Amino acid sequence: MHPVTPNLTAPAAQEECGASARLTIDLKAVQDNWLKLASLGQGAACGAVVKANGYGLGCEAVMQALYEIGCRIFFIATIAEGEAARKVFPSAKLYVFDGIIKGGADRLISAHLEPVIGSLEELDDWLASGYQQEGKLKAALHFDTGMNRLGFSSTEAEKIAAKIQGYAPSLIMSHFVSSQIQDSPLNSKQISSFNQICRFFPGVPASMANSSAIFMREKPFYDVLRPGYALYGGNPTPLAPNPMRNALKLEARILTIRDLAPGETVGYDALWTAQRPSRIATLGIGYADGVHISASAGNAQIGGEAYAAGVFCPFIGRVSMDYIMIDITDTPHALLQRGDWVELLGENITIDDLAKRSGVIGYEVLTRLGMRYARQYLKRS
Repeated sequence: MHPVTPNLTAPAAQEECGASARLTIDLKAVQDNWLKLASLGQGAACGAVVKANGYGLGCEAVMQALYEIGCRIFFIATIAEGEAARKVFPSAKLYVFDGIIKGGADRLISAHLEPVIGSLEELDDWLASGYQQEGKLKAALHFDTGMNRLGFSSTEAEKIAAKIQGYAPSLIMSHFVSSQIQDSPLNSKQISSFNQICRFFPGVPASMANSSAIFMREKPFYDVLRPGYALYGGNPTPLAPNPMRNALKLEARILTIRDLAPGETVGYDALWTAQRPSRIATLGIGYADGVHISASAGNAQIGGEAYAAGVFCPFIGRVSMDYIMIDITDTPHALLQRGDWVELLGENITIDDLAKRSGVIGYEVLTRLGMRYARQYLKRS
């Protein structure tokens, strides 16, 4: 594998020699994950959710990698995300989950973006824009089947179908409440509701399957899959082994190493006290880089951990803005020194591992990945 640099990153990454933390992103793993998910869809087209800067990995780099292997449908959250993507991908189909924010129709049209419309006000704005042509609405319709967040109510389906008569939407979609829970009764209820909605839009492609839904027994694939989290290595089946490839490695540099006597404390508020002669390392990464302060650790509080010299080393003390301290007492002393890199995410510590130890979900770990890192993209030669 060799490093590649995408044309558009935000903002520019530091050179590794000036960085205290580095993020290595394996684009081949992202491609392999997409191909695996696509193969499970029984003929459904496989799109990709690349909102929030490609879940923290870099939207353009991820889109370029997926476009190379055939992905042509992408989902982003905001108009601004869509505008940035359109500048690089003139022919991709780009759906905007936010729909039409008030006054935003002209920007959507200018960038050839398709809003995911979920309210009558949005639909009226879109119809008034005159963007429809040749019998196409040039928008997706979102129906709420239980999330109660965005989307038309399921009882509005017939009314909406009549209102847009003559203009076919490019997609109708809904969103699962708990697809990661295989036995949730909500899954079957939502699928049944969506099936009823689809009856009012014959011939229109439908989409409901996010990452976890691709692995559901009910196989609610419809016409378009919408994986996100699983593309980036997150586990879409949290009660079973992760079927996806890890796609990133986050490392931090050791800034200093020091010895502590029993009774000495570490970090703000003296959260951790040495119970034995201890050797600790300070890493150049903190909550300003996206590591949750909830990963802090005290004597009675388990937090995050790093992997150094073949040993899992627990965080000690409070995570601060720029630094994390780890206990390296149990590592071979000769193997670690100032300037060495240690793993916080990678083959030994997964996204979901860090999330659990931080009391959050893996999606949050990914989308908080900081911009002070030196970033390197790997792509198979």
